Amino acid sequence: MPITTPAMPPSLDPEHCRVARMARDARFDGRFFVAVVTTGIYCRPICPAPAPHERNVRYYASALEAASAGFRPCLRCRPDSAPGSPAWQGTDTTLRRALRLIDEGALSTGNMTQLADRLGIGERHLRGLFQRRFGVSPKAYALHRQCLFAKQLLHQTRLPITQIAFASGFSSVRRFNDTFRQRIGLAPRDIRRQHADNKDTQQSMQLTLSYRPPYAWQTYRNFMRKRAIAGLEWVEENAVGRHFLWAGTSGHFTAHHQPQRHAFRVELALDDLRQLAPVVANIRRILDLDADCELIEQHLATNQTHLPLLNGLRLPGTWSPFEAMIRAVLGQQVSLIAARRLTQQLVNALGQPAPANGRHFPGAEAIAGSDLTFLGMPGRRRQTLIDVARASLEGNHDFLNVSGIGPWTRDYARLRGDSNPDVWLTGDAGLRRALKQWPDLDAEQAAPWRSYLLMQLWSLEDERPHETQ
Repeated sequence: MPITTPAMPPSLDPEHCRVARMARDARFDGRFFVAVVTTGIYCRPICPAPAPHERNVRYYASALEAASAGFRPCLRCRPDSAPGSPAWQGTDTTLRRALRLIDEGALSTGNMTQLADRLGIGERHLRGLFQRRFGVSPKAYALHRQCLFAKQLLHQTRLPITQIAFASGFSSVRRFNDTFRQRIGLAPRDIRRQHADNKDTQQSMQLTLSYRPPYAWQTYRNFMRKRAIAGLEWVEENAVGRHFLWAGTSGHFTAHHQPQRHAFRVELALDDLRQLAPVVANIRRILDLDADCELIEQHLATNQTHLPLLNGLRLPGTWSPFEAMIRAVLGQQVSLIAARRLTQQLVNALGQPAPANGRHFPGAEAIAGSDLTFLGMPGRRRQTLIDVARASLEGNHDFLNVSGIGPWTRDYARLRGDSNPDVWLTGDAGLRRALKQWPDLDAEQAAPWRSYLLMQLWSLEDERPHETQ
């Protein structure tokens, strides 16, 4: 593909990009990419290779734009490992959801019409969103993401190439080889020959997932530790992990924080590697690795000038919207300690066995088929749990018509289960206490990142007895 040099997107200031790449500033990792016309390669701004002359450099807002212009990814800094989610994702809800569904395999297992229907928009509108933002179709974006994920697996694991093809969403090895060679510029085996020192097996592997610094690890860890369910989740000094179920397959992961590398080393075991890409995407969401904290905090500081901000605060995710909703209902009108006890009882009674005497979080069928009398809570709330499970089995994942689900419960589930960046929990007890210190705070000005303002206010509270799971 011939290399083209279109005009730089107006959102990128060439002088700022030059300074950032010369400093190899990790805070800009993934916010733009550096293409070199003399080599035909594009890099992350933190690439350790000698910096090229500015006259030979072009800047792109995404790896997709650099690839579409004919550049191939650097094998040294590996753009496939860069944090995702540039700043605009906080403001474009439909596009953000479309990208998440594609990363979860929506176009590998379905088609454009089905994706548009899930988004509640027309197929023409969906194509227009991608053309305006990336200059390519949703399918082209999906193929690009699949190739970058496959490249990451080729670099970081010793999985057989056949397994990598299926794990990255391709239906055949031939299709994988042709598409990979076209978009990356190398055959999969060429990369594998250069990186063959990992000792992973088909079921177990290690991956490195990067983020933009800073990362308020201690705050994240403490939040998760207070809510961890024995047998299901574990929280260590520098790691978090859990057992999980995803699309009929089971697995577990442990994410070890490596602040010196601005990354997590993730030990992951999975029964069916065809689910690997969406599982990794969900782990990234749970850890909130793609947040641009510097941008978010700058926005919050501009609009909430007197609020002390904790740098690098993340949204602590829960594995799924269903689990988040169940845990939110269990935490209604009780203390955090009581909510954790009820959740533990539910997992012990209905959760499927997992390796090492662990348990999985109960599925909708298990909860819908139980009377839940073993839970020490009002019958009306037990019925709400059952109704949530039945709604999930019927495909109603918004739980809009479930009795006992009010705005607070639904929004909390969106915060933890969807990692929605713009949730404001009006009526939350911990938030009300924090707002007494900041009576002039205007949450509307924090949009589209009100969830991060909420976490900032919660972090100011040492004790939050009415928080939920």
